[in-house]
Amino acid sequence: MKKRKVPHTFVIVFFIIVVAAVLTWIIPPGKYVSEQVDGETVMTFYYANQLPEAQAAEFHAEPQTWQVFSAFYKGFVKQSNIIVFILIIGGAFWIMNKSRAIDMGILSFLKFTKRLERSALMRKIGVNNIVIILVMLLFSLFGSVFGMSEETIAFTLIIIPLAVSMGYDSIVGLCMVYVAAHIGFSGAMLNPFTIGIAQGIADIPLFTGIGYRAVCWAILTVVGIVFVLLYARKVKKNPQSSIMYEDDAYWRKTADVPEEEMERHTPRKAWFVFALLTAVLITFSILYPQTTLKIGNSETTLPLLPIGTAVFVLLSVVTLCKTVHYFVLTLLFATVYFLVVGVLGYEWYIMEIASLFLVLGIASGLAVDKSASDIAKLFLEGMGDILSAAVIVGLAGGIVIILQDGGIIDTILYGLSKSMSDMGKIASAEIMYGIQTLINIVIPSGSAKAAITMPIMAPFSDLIGISRQATVMAFQFGDGFTNMITPTSGVLMAALGVARIPWDKWVRFIWKFILVLVILGGILLIPTVTMELAGF
Repeated sequence: MKKRKVPHTFVIVFFIIVVAAVLTWIIPPGKYVSEQVDGETVMTFYYANQLPEAQAAEFHAEPQTWQVFSAFYKGFVKQSNIIVFILIIGGAFWIMNKSRAIDMGILSFLKFTKRLERSALMRKIGVNNIVIILVMLLFSLFGSVFGMSEETIAFTLIIIPLAVSMGYDSIVGLCMVYVAAHIGFSGAMLNPFTIGIAQGIADIPLFTGIGYRAVCWAILTVVGIVFVLLYARKVKKNPQSSIMYEDDAYWRKTADVPEEEMERHTPRKAWFVFALLTAVLITFSILYPQTTLKIGNSETTLPLLPIGTAVFVLLSVVTLCKTVHYFVLTLLFATVYFLVVGVLGYEWYIMEIASLFLVLGIASGLAVDKSASDIAKLFLEGMGDILSAAVIVGLAGGIVIILQDGGIIDTILYGLSKSMSDMGKIASAEIMYGIQTLINIVIPSGSAKAAITMPIMAPFSDLIGISRQATVMAFQFGDGFTNMITPTSGVLMAALGVARIPWDKWVRFIWKFILVLVILGGILLIPTVTMELAGF
């Protein structure tokens, strides 16, 4: 009997676009309008034929037909920032990978872990388990504190080869970075893109209720780590049990590099790159001697650029005396350091981050004695290698375009919000949570969803006697969990593309975990209604 073949991810996404277009023929278009009532701003829903004259003139919606094709173009335009980010990251990392620095780093790391395993205690705990735990804790904290999301795309290219070299699969590698960051994003303590915006709109003190949020973050992170450790142990025991075993041949080939093939050397040009970067970093350290980190409502001013520059110079001299491979790794670590400083201290976003990694790629190529033409060719090869990841992001963006152009997103929201009438406090909070979860499928952007839903949910919570803080928690959980499975999330589709994991296989792996998180989120909401919590 012929085995049934799962359609290509592109086919699945196109099918979802068609379904969205069909819905625009079934669901009547409508729009929420901001109005002033008794000195307060409220959101009032109108169907298209009931809109006030001013809004009706600006509202253009129609059932979608041939637009399922133009949605591709519009989706690429809508997601252009992420698409360009992916292409630049792919090109930059391809240059760095050709230096064999990542391979050298992985080999050195694996040797280090083997030395650690000589200890009976470490053997019992498992060095690899410690690595998974520490990496996931770090990225979960990043997601919780400053809303790391798009940045995980770049780190995926670093962690997956490490995970495969440790005897795991690409799914474990993606979980260590992407899933960990989005667990932190869901259980955020200080995330300015979700908690900050939602609390501001709900008119409650920014980042209050952090105590209970920290408890939620800890619980969600522990659950996530345990889930990944159990799966990793299964794959380690039987690699062929992984649904990605055949697909991971690419990563196994990339990670399987004999040490004797890597000659330790340091070209003169590497010292020139070091001198040039040092001069640039010293200049910026003089111009920006102090950096103010903004975390929540607190601010801390530290000489982070001078410190980073000093550490870079010291490590570079040491590594250049050994081999250029270690110097390229130093460039990578410096890139990560300045990325964190830029995001927290200077409000960097993906344009600045992409530029930073582009510098990393060029510097890596020059350091290993590549010519400018060679670097350009490698950059194009890297962009070509990761092109499918960029394309799927644009295609997925077309789903939201169809729903927006059909004018049915607000109608869906209105229909869901009416279901909260005449419910108890706990039930109402859970329904809010369910609504936010469903809306996240069509509006994966946390900040956009906060702007649309919080003006509706916050006043409603006052009427039924639920704290606005509980409403924000319902938004927070509803916004975060399904980001890890919905094809409308550009970041998810980009991360899967970079990891070379088909969306259908990812769904087969992750759906049970998402279900656990959704149920756990519902349980964690109950104390916000039934207990006296600080800040609630």
